[in-house]
Amino acid sequence: MVGIATLQANSNATLEATITAISAVRQVNSMRGPSQVADATIKDTTGTITLTLWGADATKFQVGQKLKITDGWVKEYKGKLQISMGRSGRIEVVP
Repeated sequence: MVGIATLQANSNATLEATITAISAVRQVNSMRGPSQVADATIKDTTGTITLTLWGADATKFQVGQKLKITDGWVKEYKGKLQISMGRSGRIEVVP
């Protein structure tokens, strides 16, 4: 696993981090049709990053939960890095 500070755009990453904030869920029209999306701020010992949560994941998690993101997709959006599940990523709560 890597730390948030070492993430690079256009790459996959596996990491553990804690949710420190979650935005309100909003409805969007994506290329795949209507969906829900929310942005969570996650933090580890090296830094913070925005985690974009799509579909059912937008309402599944809460502030304070520790997550393990496996094979998440890191990209740059409006000059900042963010991570999402991409095509093959998984997200789970770490007890």
